[in-house]
Amino acid sequence: MKPKAVRGMNDILPERSPTWRLIEERVREVIESYGYREIRLPILEHTEVFARAIGEVTDIVEKEMYSFRDRNEESLTMRPEATAGMVRAGITNGLLHNQRQKFWTVGPMFRYEKPQKGRYRQFHQFDVEAMGFAGPDIDAELMIMCARMWEKLGLRRLTLEINSLGTPAGRAAYRTELVNYFSEVKSALDEDSIRRLEKNPLRILDSKNPEMQALIEAAPVMIDHLDVESQAHFDGLRELLELADVPYVVNPRLVRGLDYYNQTVFEWITDALGAQGAVCAGGRYDGLVEKLGGRSTPAIGWAMGVERLIGLYEACGGIAGNAAPEVYIVAVGEPASRRALSIAEELRDQSAAIRVESNLGGGSFKTQLKRADKSGAAYAVILGEDEIAAGQAGLKPLRTNGEQVNVALDDLAATITGRLTN
Repeated sequence: MKPKAVRGMNDILPERSPTWRLIEERVREVIESYGYREIRLPILEHTEVFARAIGEVTDIVEKEMYSFRDRNEESLTMRPEATAGMVRAGITNGLLHNQRQKFWTVGPMFRYEKPQKGRYRQFHQFDVEAMGFAGPDIDAELMIMCARMWEKLGLRRLTLEINSLGTPAGRAAYRTELVNYFSEVKSALDEDSIRRLEKNPLRILDSKNPEMQALIEAAPVMIDHLDVESQAHFDGLRELLELADVPYVVNPRLVRGLDYYNQTVFEWITDALGAQGAVCAGGRYDGLVEKLGGRSTPAIGWAMGVERLIGLYEACGGIAGNAAPEVYIVAVGEPASRRALSIAEELRDQSAAIRVESNLGGGSFKTQLKRADKSGAAYAVILGEDEIAAGQAGLKPLRTNGEQVNVALDDLAATITGRLTN
């Protein structure tokens, strides 16, 4: 029986890898142009890092985490998101005390969800975090950064939605009002909402149950109950976005699915990907560092799904280059076969831009030409005993009707480069 991949965990095949690489390189360039530095995190963390950070009354912690006990009976979890791990790393390595940090990372995350287009059990995210910054200017910078990213990638059909969840004190008063509202309609709540009513009523607002949407639409909204500090922060953010010509929509129902958020929350959404509309999302988590054992530190960040970003890139007509070689070396006869690898290295030495594949494993001239064509190369470099003796190679176009020509080995790299760039 053939082995199967784990459901919801997909292979990224060579045909798709160039698009991934292009997206990753362009996103990295934009992020680092804002002064953010890369940090690489372990895939496994102690389970309590996520339980304390994300919130125990969340779908992620209750239903979606891949957790297990190791041989020392410690509970470990494959990371479902990166923010908690970023904060843990900052605390563990002494990077946050009296310091300000701008970090980014990229890699796989894991959640046990029902696999569907744009939502997988192993998925990939870019994650950007700024720690030690209190004002709305850093909030605006992160959103402006995304707008620049969309421009660099040629993406359209994206809308920025923003909201404020207020301070913990303000949210406590709002929580009481929300409990009162949902208690009056308790008989109409679904099982998850009833369970969350006492523990975390804000999570009810994040329900995806269609039968709950009318009740949620009629519920009080946090933005109408902001304290003075939160209102000033939110007004400052809006002003900065307007000055930067970044359009936005205030969505008072936007709460995000993680418990650590406060004040600013935001999502970049699209209508080009069906049900999975959120491409990039994040917000402030000013209490998370302290909650995980550090000192009180203001912070904000966002996460962006690479699979969804690629889907949107392709929906907007984006096409990545391919990884096929430009040149395939065909070597017939013992003298030519002995020289082929060294000639390939000379080509790479003279022009790092030329991708060269050498025929390996022998084969007739006809067989090697078939391999050259199948490789996707633009040209075949043909070596035989006569060519080697004359210090030349045949250069045969494989994608056009041009004629094969003989080229001196010393001029081969320059000739190929010239043809590829014309």
